[in-house]
Amino acid sequence: MPDEVLTVRDLVVSLGRGRARREVLHGASLTVRRGRIVALIGETGSGKTTLARTVLGLVSPDSGEIRVDGRLVSGLSGAELRTFRRSGQVQYVFQDPLQSLDPDLSVGDSIAEGLLARGEGNAAARTDAVADALRLVGLPVELASRLPGEISGGQRQRVTIARAMVLGPELVLLDEPVSALDAANRVQILDLLQRLRAERNVGMLFISHDLGSVAGISDEVAVLYRGEIVEVGTTRQVLTDPQHPYTQLLVGSAPTLHGEGLSRSERERLRALLPA
Repeated sequence: MPDEVLTVRDLVVSLGRGRARREVLHGASLTVRRGRIVALIGETGSGKTTLARTVLGLVSPDSGEIRVDGRLVSGLSGAELRTFRRSGQVQYVFQDPLQSLDPDLSVGDSIAEGLLARGEGNAAARTDAVADALRLVGLPVELASRLPGEISGGQRQRVTIARAMVLGPELVLLDEPVSALDAANRVQILDLLQRLRAERNVGMLFISHDLGSVAGISDEVAVLYRGEIVEVGTTRQVLTDPQHPYTQLLVGSAPTLHGEGLSRSERERLRALLPA
C-alpha cells in the first residue's frame, strides 16, 4: 500500500465550450499522503474546486495524471468510472450541506445511500453502519430519523462527514467545509477532522479561504495561483516564511482571500513581482 493516497501530476483542465472554453488548471501537481491533511489555498476562481472535482472524476482532464492509492484514475470512463465512484475510495464533503443532502431524505437514509449503491449488506447491517457513523462524528443515533432541515448547521455538516466516512474512504476532499459555520462549530468540526484522519489514517485535501483554519488543521499547504501550484511546503513553512510573491501577498492580506480576492493595488503589486 503506497504512502501517497493521492498523486496529481501536470494536470491540465479546460472548462466551457467552443470559443468560451478556457484552461483553468495549467500543469498542477500535488501529493496527499495517508493520514495527512494538505490544505489547498488560493483566491476564488484560482481552480481549487475544479482540481477537487477532477480528482473525483466529475471533470475530465485534458492531460496529466491522477493516481489514487497508486492506481491511475484520470483515464477512467464509463463502467470503470462508475465502479471507482461507487467504491467510496474518494469522498467529497461540500461547503453547504443543504446543497448536498436531499431535504426529503432522512439523515439515516442519506448516510446509507452509498452503502445501498454499492450493494453492501442488508437493511439491518446498513442501519448498524449508519449508527456507527453517527457515533463516529459525535451525533446521537436518534438523529437518523430526522430530516436535514430539522437539525442545526453544525449537525448537518457532521452528517455529511458521516456519509463520507461510512464508506471507508482512503481520501476525503473537503471543499470549504467550515466556512458557513459559526466559530464554535468551526473549531469542533476541525477537531473532528483531525481525529478522523488520525483514527482512520485517511488522507484529506482541505480547500479553504480561511488561513486560521488552515493553520489549525493542515500538515502541508499547496498554493494555487491562476491554475498553477506555485508553492508547496509544511504549513509552518508556507504561512510563516512564504517564498513565492503570490503566497507572500495571500499571507500578508488574509482577509482578501474572501469575496473578490486581492484588491486592485495588490494585483498591480503582484504583476510587478511576477514574471510576465
